[in-house]
Amino acid sequence: MKKSEALRRWRGLEAGLPILPHMTPIPYKAKGTTYGACGIRIDGNPAFVDAVLSRLQDVLAGENQVTRLGLNRREVNGDFKPCYNRDKGAECCYIRLHVRGRQSASMTTWGSTPEQREATGAYAEAMGIATE
Repeated sequence: MKKSEALRRWRGLEAGLPILPHMTPIPYKAKGTTYGACGIRIDGNPAFVDAVLSRLQDVLAGENQVTRLGLNRREVNGDFKPCYNRDKGAECCYIRLHVRGRQSASMTTWGSTPEQREATGAYAEAMGIATE
């Protein structure tokens, strides 16, 4: 897609569309690369990463009794590859949605907190799943 086409599409989007209903979870114990799977990568200074995360609040419901958020946030130190243009204190944050295994799901259900039950309900609602 050309940049002009991508910008036109972006501008035409309704603001504030929910993310979670379109985030296909990675199957339990999936092997291999996750390149091309639904995921979010944010990199930049910590304030920038926090600002972007603040716009992704609906994704938090992915941490529930059925799915879990794969979340990795760490400082970019240049050890992996040269990072000549990194911002001061740069971080990289990756977010992916994973299906919980049966044992983990049952343990989470058994020891669930009100927050976990609320997140599970929010996830079910986002996915259009009736809970009653």
